[in-house]
Amino acid sequence: MNQYDRGEIVESGGIIVIMSFLIGVLFYVALKTFYFKDTENLVYIFVLISSILMVGFIGMIDDILGWKIGLGKRLRLALLLISAIPLMVINAGDSRIMIPFINGTNLGLIYPLLIIPLGFVGATATYNFLAGFNGLEAGQGVIILAGLSIVAWFMGNTWITLIGLCMIASLLAFLFFNVYPARVLPGDALTYPVGALIAIFAILGNFEKVAVFFFIPYIAETFLKLRGRLQKQSFGKPTKEGDLEMPYDKIYGLEHFSIWFLKKIKKNRKVYEKDVVRFIYLIQIIFVFVGIVLFKKSIF
Repeated sequence: MNQYDRGEIVESGGIIVIMSFLIGVLFYVALKTFYFKDTENLVYIFVLISSILMVGFIGMIDDILGWKIGLGKRLRLALLLISAIPLMVINAGDSRIMIPFINGTNLGLIYPLLIIPLGFVGATATYNFLAGFNGLEAGQGVIILAGLSIVAWFMGNTWITLIGLCMIASLLAFLFFNVYPARVLPGDALTYPVGALIAIFAILGNFEKVAVFFFIPYIAETFLKLRGRLQKQSFGKPTKEGDLEMPYDKIYGLEHFSIWFLKKIKKNRKVYEKDVVRFIYLIQIIFVFVGIVLFKKSIF
């Protein structure tokens, strides 16, 4: 969509990523069970797998229907809500609030019945907003999950770190085919599971505040999309020379902001798809680094 000459390209490559991730996690479970004789956290792992497979299936159906048609907004949200049920029924995470003034307050059933589904659906759905550029979705997943895996390691949740590495490895392999010029696109079959995994890590690892901070670029993207009433596309406007122009007069996404900002600072005023992706990578890396520094007392 960001290229002037648009040829056909393979989509829904996220299916292969999820299959690879699943193989990696199950290999880890087998090693953990048969070699180390350790069954700790297996319930959490299989709940995680259940939710990831459910959102992956929803994403695949969305891809089959096509991005211009897709599942209806209400149906999509309802299906994503159903995908959160495995986390809800095991009462995952810590229901105590760790914020000033009401620090330590136990939310009880409000946490599994309201907070978990809201966080899960919110992260899963909005991760799909910051997308549409070669390598963007997969690369962002690598950066955020790497940051969360580091946090999990230092907080003693090494099993989360290992599962995070399974997805990171799968995404890195996919990036070989997805960076500009992409030979395969991720589709919702990738964005939904990666967004869901971020939410699951935050819930099971009890580092929701850190995850929300890492997710600020997506929160900003959501507000910008709402500015356009969820009707404006993230793509740039390609020219015959191969660079990108602003598609609208106003900014309706971080992708548009990146094009606008880079045009201001680049001498030749030409912004290419890979420039936008790298700039958003940089923004995300900054938020991950600052987040770790900001919450270092609760992490280390």
